[in-house]
Amino acid sequence: MPENEEKSLPENEEERDYRVAILSIIRGDCDDKLLKELLSDYHENDIASALDELSTQERERVIGALGSDAISDILPFTDDVAEYISEMDADDAADVIEQMEIDDAIETLEALDEETRNELLSLIEDDVKEEIELIASYGDDEFGSVMTTNFVTVNRASTVKEAMRALVEQAAENDNISTLFVLDGGVFYGTIDLKELIIARNSVSLDDIISLNFPFVYAKDEISENIDRIREYSEELIPVLSEKKELLGVITAQDITELVEAESSEDYAKFAALTDDEDVSESVFKSVGKRLPWLAILLVLGLIVSAVVGLFEGIVAELPLIVSFQSLILGMAGNVGTQSLAVTVRTLNSEELGAKRAFGFIFKETRIGFLNGLLVGLCSVVIIGGYLCLRGTDPSLAFTTAGCVALALCFAMMISGFTGAGIPVVFSKMGVDPAIASGPLITTVNDLVAVISYYGLAYMLLLKIAF
Repeated sequence: MPENEEKSLPENEEERDYRVAILSIIRGDCDDKLLKELLSDYHENDIASALDELSTQERERVIGALGSDAISDILPFTDDVAEYISEMDADDAADVIEQMEIDDAIETLEALDEETRNELLSLIEDDVKEEIELIASYGDDEFGSVMTTNFVTVNRASTVKEAMRALVEQAAENDNISTLFVLDGGVFYGTIDLKELIIARNSVSLDDIISLNFPFVYAKDEISENIDRIREYSEELIPVLSEKKELLGVITAQDITELVEAESSEDYAKFAALTDDEDVSESVFKSVGKRLPWLAILLVLGLIVSAVVGLFEGIVAELPLIVSFQSLILGMAGNVGTQSLAVTVRTLNSEELGAKRAFGFIFKETRIGFLNGLLVGLCSVVIIGGYLCLRGTDPSLAFTTAGCVALALCFAMMISGFTGAGIPVVFSKMGVDPAIASGPLITTVNDLVAVISYYGLAYMLLLKIAF
């Protein structure tokens, strides 16, 4: 931007679409030095959004002008980092990956084909390669796999002045400086808040500003079992330790947010009887292979429901009117079961339920299902009874049918509340992920209960009135 041009905040939504301005700068008439200076005013995410609209030649110019340091911060925000890496010279690409956050570097390497990945690894410096290999050695559901080595450490024996000097020296390479991690003999000891260090007088002992009870995780701790616990602390950095209490890395607040979103996405997929790793880029046949086993199980359960309906064929033949309301009862039972399931899984993910509390929780969901069923049933008596009378049905039969539907709704919705809470609680006690008690499974079980209750009541209450 020319020196005599005054900077100002954008006044409307269009002006806040920085991508347009960035494209204009890149395609404008300026040399590489001015290009780098102008783009330095924009966030990496905005620059990344503009890269997709550039030609290969334009991207090469931007990458050359900005340098590997700036590009290493921009590429993690792109959707297709592998494509941009493949456009670079191997040495330049290795330099970019070296300067990325370690977790971003690993994601980038994993997106490349094996030949390119091995070539770049051979060009990366040994110390960076060791960090990559360390993080890559942990399982996908272990905190070690998502940690970064971007953090600042100080020695417990240091003075305040020495700790400040260590911060300044390390900040050039590590910008996660809001929390400093204190080591004692190479072992994690505690943390110091940056503000506390800044305002501390030189005469103050470092021990006086060290927090000893800071939350931490072990590198081999499972993410799914601990993510809610560390999220509740709302810390910007969470230390990741080895079994010997050595500080291996940190989890950032952004990492925690992404992990929570991933866990939510996984649970949502399981509700629908899908695998959590299915995505839009995989082939049709691969997706079919993932979904088919669950569908086969649900087919068997569905056939059982159909077989039970067949047992009441005589009632349906004598009183075909009742078939009209079967879908109403099955649908309401399924809805209650899914609601109860969602509440239960969310509760189990956030807290541990003892036997007494688990029983109380199931009983509560059962009561909710019963009361909702009672209210819905009362409404259905009036609506269904009136509807059948308007169609010319004998009032006695019409309101008895409506009463039968109401009773079936009340019973089916009560049982749905019970199963929607009870099944995931039992799964959890067995050590099985409660989200596996998916919506389709709960719904199919509830369908079975609803069919038996509805046609059983119809047999007992309606046949004598109808004939």
